Amino acid sequence: MQKILIKNLNLWYADFHALKDVNAAFEDRKITAIIGPSGCGKSTLLRVLNRMNDLVEDVRTSGEVLFDNGNILSPKCDLVSLRRKVGMVFQRPNPFPLSIYKNIVFAEKIHSPSTPRSGLDEIVEESLKAVLLWDELKDKLHKSALSLSLEQKQRLCIARLIAAKSEVVLMDEPCSTLDPQSTAGIEELMRELKKKYAIIIVTHNMQQAVRVSDYTGYFLLGELVEFGGTDKLFTNPKDKRTEDYITGRFG
Repeated sequence: MQKILIKNLNLWYADFHALKDVNAAFEDRKITAIIGPSGCGKSTLLRVLNRMNDLVEDVRTSGEVLFDNGNILSPKCDLVSLRRKVGMVFQRPNPFPLSIYKNIVFAEKIHSPSTPRSGLDEIVEESLKAVLLWDELKDKLHKSALSLSLEQKQRLCIARLIAAKSEVVLMDEPCSTLDPQSTAGIEELMRELKKKYAIIIVTHNMQQAVRVSDYTGYFLLGELVEFGGTDKLFTNPKDKRTEDYITGRFG
């Protein structure tokens, strides 16, 4: 089932045409990887999906991004609701300088301030169990989230999205600061999370795309050159530019 559908998307930063006539569909309960050389538009695309690019001066878009029965590029789009449903995990984990507990209930306390303590406790337990941190942290919930390891911080940031009832999880190079063992742990978590969420990941690591994703899109100079099943794209690409990139002849 399609979760997000992009139609003829263009984006400009002032006079710079960063995304060019992008068309793509992202499936629910699947992992889609976006690959390509630096500066090709991968992260820009990701930030379109929860309107983070709105924070950049002189940005403008055309086309449609359909999610939740509407075009999220419309001026009428409720950005608070959108960013709650389409959450993002960044390259470097960014927990709030609060306790582990307060990090997870942050959104709930803003959107539903009348939720009782028992309800908050349940959200914390369920969210930490979902990212396989409950056993490690259940006795440390009131310690600072900044005291955690890098992998734990990244898992906590994902738990925060789960607690906020996100439906789509955007990941921008989520393993770039992690060691191989921690990377393997986050990849295993992605596979588990896709049972409930649509996951879209930007990665420079083509091996990671092969390991975790169901679909892959290759970006070059703002153009989505090729998009399809991961196995097919890596073993039998349709476009020579894709082949040149995945075989190391370019980029």
